[in-house]
Amino acid sequence: MTTLAQTETAQSNIYIEKAKQLAKQYAIDAIERDQRGGAAYEQVNLLRESGLLKLLVSARYGGYEQPWSVALHVVRELAKSDASLAHLYGFHSINILAARWIGTPQQVEFLEKGTADNNWFWGNSVNHTDRRLIGRREGDGYRIHGVKHFSSGSPGSDRLVVAWRDEGNDALVHAAIATNKAGVTVHDDWDGIGQRQTGSGTVQFDDVYISSDELLDSKENAGKAFATLTPILSKSVLANVYVGSALGAIEDAKQYTVSQTRPFIASGVEKAIDDPWIKRQYGELWIQAAVAESFTDRAMQVLDQVWHRGADLTIEERGEAAVIVGAANVHAGNAALEVTSRIFEVMGARSATRNLGFDRYWRNVRTHTLHDPVEYKLRSVGDWVLTNTYPSILYS
Repeated sequence: MTTLAQTETAQSNIYIEKAKQLAKQYAIDAIERDQRGGAAYEQVNLLRESGLLKLLVSARYGGYEQPWSVALHVVRELAKSDASLAHLYGFHSINILAARWIGTPQQVEFLEKGTADNNWFWGNSVNHTDRRLIGRREGDGYRIHGVKHFSSGSPGSDRLVVAWRDEGNDALVHAAIATNKAGVTVHDDWDGIGQRQTGSGTVQFDDVYISSDELLDSKENAGKAFATLTPILSKSVLANVYVGSALGAIEDAKQYTVSQTRPFIASGVEKAIDDPWIKRQYGELWIQAAVAESFTDRAMQVLDQVWHRGADLTIEERGEAAVIVGAANVHAGNAALEVTSRIFEVMGARSATRNLGFDRYWRNVRTHTLHDPVEYKLRSVGDWVLTNTYPSILYS
């Protein structure tokens, strides 16, 4: 007899297998696209065709209603070949669900059903530290003007989650809008050393009117722990970008070592794969990645439990999840930085050329880890260990 759990696992595996197939397609020109930069329009369209954009959407609105762990496994698989697309998919997944904690039930239905029916791809222009986007009340809506940087996923998106400051009281206000709305200009100007196809550049808003039905200002979940999960979700996404990047780097390095690497002259062996030093290093790198993967799996299970609690989630449950997810994020980031740097030691000098593109793994991880410094996450975990104080809901 097939149990419900087995059926659900089999269904989840279908989506993860789709992600693996997408990753193979992305790998074909990943190096070339990384060096070129710019928006990944064609690759986002492949995501649309895959059906994975509605993975977390409620079944009642036409989605697959999978747990977060499945979406994060998709992120991990994509990151093995293309961390930019993994990033885009992960934050799309967060953006489509924003209405669940700051929107009305009617907005949740409209936005999730629209995503399921039309394969909407979601970007964002939210960066809370960029205060250049200002809005003023106008009737039941807002009139906004200014720019936002770090607007990941904005090029080629169908919908944007946007945040600005109220010019009257400096309150933070959110909305979900169509990207092609009059007055909205997406600039394809992102030029980071890594994550080069995330479209994390600037969106310009010129006298854009935000109607009341676009505003995400429901107070239904105000003050509830469920409404503070965004930092935990983003750290979960990035942890899986790190793990996928580390695993992808090891696999690529392995293929190169087996086929191209020459043994060091002092090794006394004829093949690089027989070099004891190279063997030991691969053992260390694989163990680092495997431990990070295991810890991140644990964090994903915790996230599933927290998400399932919904509006009933307690501050204590949220705090425990923040510790585990934050710790997994730190460990995965550190492991990925180490792995993606040391792969050159086991491949040799000829691997350190731009045309081979092995450096993209390190550049991608390094770019992300700078946005959320390890030091402050470590302090939060350490404070919890010593005093049982949960991390701040603003940053974790």
